[in-house]
Amino acid sequence: MKHLTKTALGLAILAAAPTGALAATEMRCSHQLPPAHHIAKVVDRWAEEVETLSDGEIDVQIFGADSLVGARENIVATAKGDIECAFSLNFQWGKTLPIMNVTVAPFAFGDIEIWEKWPESEAAAFLEDKLEEKGVKNVVWMFQTNSTVFTTNGEPLVAPEDFEGLKFRGLTPPFDAALRALGTTPTAMPGSEVYQALATGIVDAALTDVAAAVSRKYFEVQDAFTVVPVLSAYLHGYLNPEFYEGLSDKSKQALDEAGLKAAQWAVEASVAASAAGPDQLREKGVKVHIATDEEIARLESVMRPAFDEAFGANDADSQKLLDLIDKM
Repeated sequence: MKHLTKTALGLAILAAAPTGALAATEMRCSHQLPPAHHIAKVVDRWAEEVETLSDGEIDVQIFGADSLVGARENIVATAKGDIECAFSLNFQWGKTLPIMNVTVAPFAFGDIEIWEKWPESEAAAFLEDKLEEKGVKNVVWMFQTNSTVFTTNGEPLVAPEDFEGLKFRGLTPPFDAALRALGTTPTAMPGSEVYQALATGIVDAALTDVAAAVSRKYFEVQDAFTVVPVLSAYLHGYLNPEFYEGLSDKSKQALDEAGLKAAQWAVEASVAASAAGPDQLREKGVKVHIATDEEIARLESVMRPAFDEAFGANDADSQKLLDLIDKM
């Protein structure tokens, strides 16, 4: 497994050119996470496992931190075959596959047991079929967080009225509807763009998982953090279907096995990162408030109805996915 940058891409392609029948199959994988992120480390471990289980048939090359393809382009680039592999956060599917965003329903998916069972669940299989219809072959699910922070400057955001008038980092149309219900003006953007947006005043406040607030150094541009279980998010890895079909059965099996292992590694890493995050933020000298049950209930009473209305309670696919999740 190799980490490469854009400047090294041309040389990497030449170096990986087949010189014989036993040459490894190059698989370039793009993702947006910084190297220090706990899930970026799981991606690296997954890549090594794929190479090991395939006995070197697949040469996995990891391009993190938007160094190959930007977060907004990963899905299209993989579906078109410009690259072989990418990872995206579920809310980056936006309007293309809205049901991927079911886990950002405010305060609805905090139970870690859901994520431990997820990779082999009917709900995951249902989404994998939908992803294939959109042009990608899903190969791994990586739970990232069920612990979020609201970040701002001044005092921590605690009550619904604290959000009034803020320009806020948004995620998806349904979740942005929940943010608007709090009185904010949301602007959707990937995590890789939030630091600069906060630093320059494009947005006043943001949300991210508690570990990412540390690894992306939000504490350098914000000084008040509220830890609240408002949403769950996952990173998932997918391949170009034509590329996948060209792999040997051995390589496909390696991807299956590595994917199941990595899903569990991600749960373990995310639980640990979420537990460590608040103290790591405090060590940076910022204010950290842990939301109480009463505060959570007030936020949920405002955010959840707006989300549910925007998500589309009458959409058949959305309802089927919710039913499958209820069975877990």
